[in-house]
Amino acid sequence: MSARRLAEKQPASFAFSDATQEQIRFWLGKFPEDRKASAVLPILWLVQQQEGWVSEPAIRAIGDLLGMPKIRVLEVATFYTMLRLQPAGRYHLQVCGTTPCMLRGAEDLKKVCHKRIGEKFDVTVDGNFSWEEVECLGGCVNAPVVAINDRYHEDLTAEDLAAIIEKLAKGEKVSPGSARGRQTSAPEGGAKALTDPSLYDGSLAQPVSLPNKPAPASS
Repeated sequence: MSARRLAEKQPASFAFSDATQEQIRFWLGKFPEDRKASAVLPILWLVQQQEGWVSEPAIRAIGDLLGMPKIRVLEVATFYTMLRLQPAGRYHLQVCGTTPCMLRGAEDLKKVCHKRIGEKFDVTVDGNFSWEEVECLGGCVNAPVVAINDRYHEDLTAEDLAAIIEKLAKGEKVSPGSARGRQTSAPEGGAKALTDPSLYDGSLAQPVSLPNKPAPASS
């Protein structure tokens, strides 16, 4: 397990937004009053959604909210790698570097990130981009995969990723999913087998006579 530390530079304060407070009330409603610390992980996630990362003042605020020692909140925040402990760009790229993605070109995707964005966890001057390498994103059949914020971009080449970054930099929308047009994990270009509709539309069904079927009950 890697050691995770809070960022050296921290904001002076933190406050929950109105929208975040509304979601916090939802999560607190799931637990008894004396077990509200159970909501610490979803609330940390809500803070990251609000700020882009989890700061030390936010950790203190969560501890006060839940009646938890601050060190307990810090332990949770530093354990789960889905929680970012340093500022992130508006678009944060998570490049999967685990074996299937590595074999399918993840190293080339990391080179694109280095060239276009900079070192891992650096934020570009315009505040738009940051990136990191992560362990398995669970999309191995569509390797290599990059998660941009909460959306997966799959079957990527270096050229594909560079084009996505350029579009985002221009404020254009990009569509998540396969860069090769695959439907989930189906073959590129569509199905290659079992394409005859009669195999599944019921047209080949034949009447079935069950052996030893009981006779209808007499009235």
